[in-house]
Amino acid sequence: MNLVKSTGTFGFFTIISRLLGYLRDIFIAIFLGTGVLADVFFVAFRIPNTFRRLFSEGTFNAAFVPSYASEMVKGKKQSNRFANNIFNLLFLGLFFLVLVIQIFMPAFVSIIAPGFVHDFEKMNLAINLTRITFPFLFFICLASFFSAILNSHNKFAVTSAAPIILNIILILILIFSKSLGDQLVYYLSYGVSLAGILQLLFLYKFVIKYYSLKFNFKIKLDNKVKIFFKKLLPSIFSSGVTQINILVGTIIASFQASAVSYLYYADRIYQINLAIAGIAIGVVILPQLSKHIQSNKKDMIILVQNKALELSLFLSLPASVGLLIGSEQIISALFGYGSFNEVSVLNSAKALYYFALGLPAFSLIKVFSTFFFANQDTKTPFYISLISVMVNIIISISYFNKIGFIIIPIATTISSWFNSLILFIFLKNKNLFNFNKIFLSRFIKIIFASLLMGIFFNFLLIYFQNQLAFSQNLKSFYLIFSVILSLLFYLLFSYMIKAFKMSDINLKY
Repeated sequence: MNLVKSTGTFGFFTIISRLLGYLRDIFIAIFLGTGVLADVFFVAFRIPNTFRRLFSEGTFNAAFVPSYASEMVKGKKQSNRFANNIFNLLFLGLFFLVLVIQIFMPAFVSIIAPGFVHDFEKMNLAINLTRITFPFLFFICLASFFSAILNSHNKFAVTSAAPIILNIILILILIFSKSLGDQLVYYLSYGVSLAGILQLLFLYKFVIKYYSLKFNFKIKLDNKVKIFFKKLLPSIFSSGVTQINILVGTIIASFQASAVSYLYYADRIYQINLAIAGIAIGVVILPQLSKHIQSNKKDMIILVQNKALELSLFLSLPASVGLLIGSEQIISALFGYGSFNEVSVLNSAKALYYFALGLPAFSLIKVFSTFFFANQDTKTPFYISLISVMVNIIISISYFNKIGFIIIPIATTISSWFNSLILFIFLKNKNLFNFNKIFLSRFIKIIFASLLMGIFFNFLLIYFQNQLAFSQNLKSFYLIFSVILSLLFYLLFSYMIKAFKMSDINLKY
């Protein structure tokens, strides 16, 4: 396997999906802005989408792939038996979870959006929309199971392409939405659940080559299955801690008008980089790293870990610098149209600025957690993540009444850096990670290249400041042009100072 090429394949389709996601959110910003309807839809969408991120973005992999890989060695019959036991238990568990939540939806919405409780119309709409979107959770979690099997066979293209379906459906609804009025949020909600069904069917078409699905609800809970489910919850929580922190932030933000929307739009911006710098790398390295650990190939273990860490920082550090410098221009250029006014731009940009400070940490959590998962240790990152979430909650609640929604991205960033630092300390103490000579020298070069890129990007933003003004219709063109030039500058300079080498592309891991 080649880490750079595999990450590139995963990243390519992820970028396509995220770009379509941006187009989707631009339309949502135009038609809904940051008003009541937007707040309610984002709450209804946040819950199933959080589960999508928790399950599909590497977290389900973390528990499943190492166990499934050990069964694959024994033959297809053994691996199929194990996978079918997992699938059937997952099917039943998810079915009853969705059923129970649907029955008690008013109480559930009161928990995830407590700020809506005293507004009857807002609360009632949130209940109705969440009921419509919630089945998405069932379908997308089963789809994540299929993705994990495909990832185990190093088939990353299909799994990274599947999320595109959701964005295409929502974009089509938004394109033909002019006559829908307030009913638009209902059509979008139905579109979310429909996308879950189609994504599941899409992945099933490809997974049948490697896996024979058999429904059988008389399941024998052998030790392998028990061990898997013991790992599942901790791995979901620890690998998805950033998304959990965002969900916590959404709950707290529901007490302030439009705050949920501000956070949503800011969150959307940095997700494209996180998807590649953290999620893609974690997904790609897990199968191979697990195999190297099982074979006790220490040199390969160190090589894969250092290359993964190096690639993560190579992608996340310049992105963090760029978002810090151009947060307002980026929000304005992408979403500053229609109902999305200058106040919306300013507040969303503030949130993005503080999220950007934590972007390298968000990526490092994904990578460091994968190192633990490959060693079949899900408890350590779980406990660390649990503490970091508590830190996030304490900071957010303590300062929310004083400074409002802006404390949420600040708290998320602080808790994430805390999480990544503690993960690193435990990795070193458990002797699960060691730096090699190449990483340390390249790390300094990556920082230098990122700072220079930031200076160049800032120059472009000043040069095009008139064209990037809120009132300009072509501001997105000038932003994209500036980003592409800055990216090329970063890649060229990195190559010149040997922070990146072409030989890395062909290096086998």
